Amino acid sequence: MVDIDRKKIESLKEYVQGVVDNGDGKALYLKYKEDIETVTPQECFEIFTSKLEKGYTPKDVLKILDKVINVFHKPLSNYSWKKPKEDSFLYYLIKENEALTKKLEEIKKIILNKEVEIKKDELLVRVKKLEEFNQHYLKKENILFPYLEKKMDRFHGLTIMWSLHDEARKNIKRVENLLESENMSVEEFNKEIGSLFFTLLGIVKKEKLILFPASMEVISDEEWEDMHAQSMDYGFPFIQKPALEKKEKLDLYGLEATKFKTNTGELNFEQMMLLLNALPVDLTFVDENNKVRFFTRPKDRIFPRSPAVIGRDVENCHPSESVDVVNKIIEAFKDGSKDSARFWIDLKGRKILIQYFALKNSKDEYKGVLEVSQDITGIRELEGERRLLEW
Repeated sequence: MVDIDRKKIESLKEYVQGVVDNGDGKALYLKYKEDIETVTPQECFEIFTSKLEKGYTPKDVLKILDKVINVFHKPLSNYSWKKPKEDSFLYYLIKENEALTKKLEEIKKIILNKEVEIKKDELLVRVKKLEEFNQHYLKKENILFPYLEKKMDRFHGLTIMWSLHDEARKNIKRVENLLESENMSVEEFNKEIGSLFFTLLGIVKKEKLILFPASMEVISDEEWEDMHAQSMDYGFPFIQKPALEKKEKLDLYGLEATKFKTNTGELNFEQMMLLLNALPVDLTFVDENNKVRFFTRPKDRIFPRSPAVIGRDVENCHPSESVDVVNKIIEAFKDGSKDSARFWIDLKGRKILIQYFALKNSKDEYKGVLEVSQDITGIRELEGERRLLEW
């Protein structure tokens, strides 16, 4: 564990606040020069998380983030940290970043050669390919971030990086829409592709300078192994998916002798899990303290979940932009004004229904929320009747 110099942290917080307040950049740098020149990745987390604790939103922080990191660039670049082992979770995240950079270089060549208009279709294919990199972000959001959040409060600032992920996703879509339009403006394309490069490469830089070094300092080898195993449920964009060493795996369903009994029957733990996982829906249970406690693993899960999220605060399981909605639902469930909520979205050509149900015991005490997500595309298309068996 790395020690934090509290006096230095307060000094750097003052510097960042000066930047937020549009203070004179040169004067601020000279005033805090000594501390700036020795800033560390852990201290960066402490500084930016403090902005959120002061009431700033992740979007507010993003307005000054790159300006501050550019000032911190030299000490962060020179910071010495233990590199990950080969074939580890973090090792493959780094390899994915290297592969992404190569993909972007290929797009950049077309732009620099002024071939945007004649290679418009090729550019569209290459930009659509970038969507695959979402798997990299999902592994961070659902595996790495939960592990870090459980370590110490300073990692709650990871919501800022999650906002960057969302910006990258939106940027890719904007460029795709431009390339798909019949009357595309090359000038507008150059502006949007520049923004896309800035966002994607900016995330790579922030991972390299801050996220990855800080992670290596607080996460154990055993935890990295667990994360690597969990990552096998995700894609490995632009690199070959590694083969996971096979280890004997036990199906843990609790005590075999224990039965789940009600007036409608009884199940052992194995039967219960087989039943829940056979349902054609994603189920996630959040307890009365807003902690994720359980999720099912149906054959085709709609939204990714990893064991790392167990015990995670539900606020940290959503982008910062949707946290207010999540809190509003929970508060309505707790005060009894509502007992369900539902949304539906379009996802990769499918219609997804997302429902939330308040869970209350026989005394009408609030005990949590059940989230149910279901692909209803096929259901909406049903017509007439089918009374005969058709496989």
